[in-house]
Amino acid sequence: MTSNTGAATLDPQHISVVEPVRGSDIPVRLMYVELVDGVYAPIGLRIPKGQGPFPLVMFASGNGGGGMAIVREHTQNVSWTQEQFLKAGYAVVWLRYRAEVDYAYDKIGKLVSDTRQRRQLLNRGPLEYEDVIAIAEFLKTLPEIDGNRLGYMGMSHGGEMALKIASEYHGIRAMVANEPAAHEFLRLKPDNTAKINPATGLLDVEKMLMRDVNKVRPRITEEVAAERMRPIATPMFVQGRNTDELQGIFRVCYDLLAELGKDAKWESYEHDVHGFCYVHRNDKGDYAPDAVQVQVVGDSIAFFDKYLKA
Repeated sequence: MTSNTGAATLDPQHISVVEPVRGSDIPVRLMYVELVDGVYAPIGLRIPKGQGPFPLVMFASGNGGGGMAIVREHTQNVSWTQEQFLKAGYAVVWLRYRAEVDYAYDKIGKLVSDTRQRRQLLNRGPLEYEDVIAIAEFLKTLPEIDGNRLGYMGMSHGGEMALKIASEYHGIRAMVANEPAAHEFLRLKPDNTAKINPATGLLDVEKMLMRDVNKVRPRITEEVAAERMRPIATPMFVQGRNTDELQGIFRVCYDLLAELGKDAKWESYEHDVHGFCYVHRNDKGDYAPDAVQVQVVGDSIAFFDKYLKA
């Protein structure tokens, strides 16, 4: 659209800015998506070459917050993984969502929408995983995207979000939960390796040690975790990391899914870096994935191929 002076302007309700991506001939479309409560979340969408509509994989990394700056940073400097998906014929999108609210998922109930004075009334504020559901519904409306072939790949807190999303929403065909820090979803009772931050009164789980399944399983609230997992109908690839402090949590997530008869897959990898599935540029500004990173991304693409391309 143009202004009354003839200069090009943006549509304030449908902002979309195309930006080149370093080292790639596929640009990113930076957009804002309206969420359930009318606020907006930033995303960075890239479409492969060829004739669409395309299957799409949504990528989430850790906790939320950071806004469009994080979307741009990840697109420019943490996108080797996405490049492999683009080569495989997938549209890709980096997501940002609101910050995690400490244990809110475990303390408050399902989001309910009503009206008051002809305007929206909610029983509580939306949570970060509900932002992803809203973004998924928006992406399905785009002509370049096959709305019946959506996937999701989440790392760490993003992996826990996969479980939360799939428990309530069935519009995503397949999910990868990489190193899912699902202590809240499982209602895990922490031990003394988790401390209360005296400055905030919030639980600090950054140094919690939960490597052993035999330690984790008795500490989860099994009936609650099972109740949350029973509605899951989405195929789930749970990916662990052998030396991670929370490896026991990762494995228990898979074990419960398998015990409940869900379509679930498990693989654990030997790597030193939490979040190894997303390759960052090195000090020279290059992507230099190691053999394990190549493997985990190849395994993930093969998993999505089974459900999004069959």
